[in-house]
Amino acid sequence: MFQSNKNRNLFNQGVLICTTFVAILFSSNNLFSQELPRIITNKEVAAQNYLPDYSYAGYHFGEVKLPEITTQIINATDYGVIANDGLDDSKNLIKAIKAVSSIKGNVVLQLPAGRIILSDILYIERSNFVLRGAGSGKDGTEIFCPRPMMYLKDPESLTELREYLTTFDKRQREKENNIDLPFSQYAWSGGFIWTQVPNERVKSYLEKYDPKTNVVAKVLSGKRGENTFTVSDVNGLKVGDVVELQLFNKEGENGEIIKVLYNNAAVKPGSHHWKFPTLPIVRQQVEIVKITNNKVTIKTPLLLEIKPNYQAQLVEWKHLSEVGIEHLRFTFPDTPRVAHHVEQGYNALFLTRIFNSWVSDVSIHNAESGILTEEIANVTIQDIVTKGENMAHYTVTLGGVHNVLVKNLKVYNNAVHPLSFNTFSTKNVYQNCEVFADPILDQHSGANHQNLFDNITVHLQPKADNTYLLFGGGGADYWKPSHGAFSTFWNINVDVTGKFDTSKPIVLNGMEDGPFARIIGVHGNQNFKLEYGPDAYIEFLNKPIQKEPSLYEYQLKKRLKYILEGSNKPINN
Repeated sequence: MFQSNKNRNLFNQGVLICTTFVAILFSSNNLFSQELPRIITNKEVAAQNYLPDYSYAGYHFGEVKLPEITTQIINATDYGVIANDGLDDSKNLIKAIKAVSSIKGNVVLQLPAGRIILSDILYIERSNFVLRGAGSGKDGTEIFCPRPMMYLKDPESLTELREYLTTFDKRQREKENNIDLPFSQYAWSGGFIWTQVPNERVKSYLEKYDPKTNVVAKVLSGKRGENTFTVSDVNGLKVGDVVELQLFNKEGENGEIIKVLYNNAAVKPGSHHWKFPTLPIVRQQVEIVKITNNKVTIKTPLLLEIKPNYQAQLVEWKHLSEVGIEHLRFTFPDTPRVAHHVEQGYNALFLTRIFNSWVSDVSIHNAESGILTEEIANVTIQDIVTKGENMAHYTVTLGGVHNVLVKNLKVYNNAVHPLSFNTFSTKNVYQNCEVFADPILDQHSGANHQNLFDNITVHLQPKADNTYLLFGGGGADYWKPSHGAFSTFWNINVDVTGKFDTSKPIVLNGMEDGPFARIIGVHGNQNFKLEYGPDAYIEFLNKPIQKEPSLYEYQLKKRLKYILEGSNKPINN
């Protein structure tokens, strides 16, 4: 009996030792797989390589879920909108929107299931309004637009753009294709559903249209990445205000703010950086959360350090809030593509002048541009699908916007710029997006900086020489370089398909002038090399970031933890 117990104990000890060894083995493998980049774990590396805090992007700064409004639901059918009858519903849709716009409080305009025909622009011009369909699938709400916007009456809000295009003879010239055609006003603007504040300009083109701004305070000083700055006078401010912070270059071609935008990189900025000194070169919509003496605390961190020569100021920013567009799909007919910038106006959504708003669960088929944006902030655009046989200009593009989150976008169609950060865009995030056709991670010049491509999957076929232009840099020469300092790529999964030389790495290239990018976690089913410059920080090449696949989520969790603990400490990685 004693011997039996002894053997049993020895057996148990052996099992324990083996189990411990296996646990250690798996633990070490797990530790390896859970490794994180040094740019967020090593204080010395982080101090030398600034990484912006992107966690404030999205609806209500990412701190709350999108709402589900269940009160004051008005049926569009009450105003004569009838699905599947083959008749145009434009007049009745406009009538319905006008009627519900007079209702106080949150209101939902509910569209019926089935096909609704739209051949005019639906303007959303009030806050606390949701346009809701019955779903984006085949049994949901389909908005079918049989004709492009080029056949509509010219929108009044694009008067300045039209004059700009003709004044400067903006044309698409392609000698090899016998094309010499004027640019369309709908190449990067307009949509069949269009949010706007009436009579408010959203983009500057001609000096004579420059409005007189309502300056509410001069900003004297503030540090990059912090939430507090000093102002000359707080009398025009109050807690809860959402205003625009503007920084200027009034020092010409060698202005200090230009050097700061590109972190003193060896790049050559285009002339638009100094030709318009009365227009801000950096803009940031901010919410005031505290005022103490002459110090103002805002919800979000400053993009740049504020210096006296930037002549920074806070100005009134007119906007709508709590606007939602959800649960529907757009379809456009099959139409031949004429040329780049000569789009006819098959654009689904044009979002301007909205704050703390959202677009959710929208499918878009055959659009020239799916969702265009300008002058919006803290908007979440999620669960979007773009598809179709037509070549698109944009899918969901971010231009002149701040803290916008595009989440779970799937791009099945070909597009010139599948994912694109455009002129003046800052602190925006594409998260958990996937591009299935000819992917390009485009940064479109125009002083855009500190934007994030986060946990993106792309499917591509390399050229015969084993290269692929993944990092695109569009835009006009007068707005180059392609982006400013600290643009970030995090956990980019590259799926290589087709025939290629498996004995050599795939070279991902394309960006020559975008300085100080942060490229962390480019990986996939092949071995890759990167060509990106100048001064790019590259880490975790050919290795996925498994523990924290999303930088946005990592930073948001960290910030919310500080909030729960009552700390105002900035993240700074």
